[in-house]
Amino acid sequence: MSLYEKYHVCYGGQEEERKANYTDMVNKYYDLVTSFYEFGWGESFHFAHRWNGESLRESIKRHEHFLALQLRLQPGQKVLDVGCGIGGPLREISRFSSTSILGLNNNEYQITRGKELNRIAGLDKTCNFIKADFMKIPIADNTFDAVYAIEATCHAPDAYGCYKEIFRVLKPGQYFAAYEWCMTDNFDPQNPEHQKIKAEIEIGDGLPDIRLTTKCLEALKQAGFEVIWEKDLAADSPVPWYLPLDKSHFSLSSFRLTAVGRLFTKNMVKVLEYVGLAPKGSLRVQDFLEKAAEGLVEGGKKEIFTPMYFFLARKPNSDTDSDSN
Repeated sequence: MSLYEKYHVCYGGQEEERKANYTDMVNKYYDLVTSFYEFGWGESFHFAHRWNGESLRESIKRHEHFLALQLRLQPGQKVLDVGCGIGGPLREISRFSSTSILGLNNNEYQITRGKELNRIAGLDKTCNFIKADFMKIPIADNTFDAVYAIEATCHAPDAYGCYKEIFRVLKPGQYFAAYEWCMTDNFDPQNPEHQKIKAEIEIGDGLPDIRLTTKCLEALKQAGFEVIWEKDLAADSPVPWYLPLDKSHFSLSSFRLTAVGRLFTKNMVKVLEYVGLAPKGSLRVQDFLEKAAEGLVEGGKKEIFTPMYFFLARKPNSDTDSDSN
């Protein structure tokens, strides 16, 4: 555990060191937590805008379909999912839009799991994975008809460098859409409580530094994109996005994420670790995921953090096209 924990502020780690070692840090993080995420969330590790009366699972699917519609996906197109996890959204969007999707991920364990789930879903002919760093995508220029990222590029040590690579592999005239984890305009870097919440989210979710929404926007434009529209979708979600993590809320459909469910899971993990069925350190993973959950709920309630700052951006057709905007 110390290899991951040592990168973080609470343990004396510096932001510069986290940024320099982000690949190592993100891999160690996902090796540790993938099984916990899948147990808690299913195959799609992300939050969602949610209507009253809509289940968590329904809202997650709709969040993914919304992305596909914004990208104007057409059957047969080649799409890139940047930071795809085990491929839950990739499979859902591929089925919804009849597209061929390549998932980019730098974690071997998640790719192995994703390939197996693709095979089970019958999508192994149209969808695949590539093990690569999204700061250095090993793919030719102008390859993809669309690119998206769901709560993933927040792991990049430098937003501009990441968006520039996405810009390069996207065909001219085509779209890039994403949901970003960001600190909102309500975040006050001088406020100790705000700083503590930010640090809890960073250590619990394997992030080098959480950027402001305005910084993401600047980086997009700097990378060459024309921003079509952007909005924090958490701002008008009738059901708060953090509700499944809130200890004061109980729901049978998301039992494993609630306080009672988390206590039950924690005790189960303790037993599994004791009898040798769960690797040593599993309980520590559970503990810092707990810490992250608390940070996320507090950040959500205070409206200083959002996991769904949405933007739709377009790569201009040519230099003249970008000059005219």
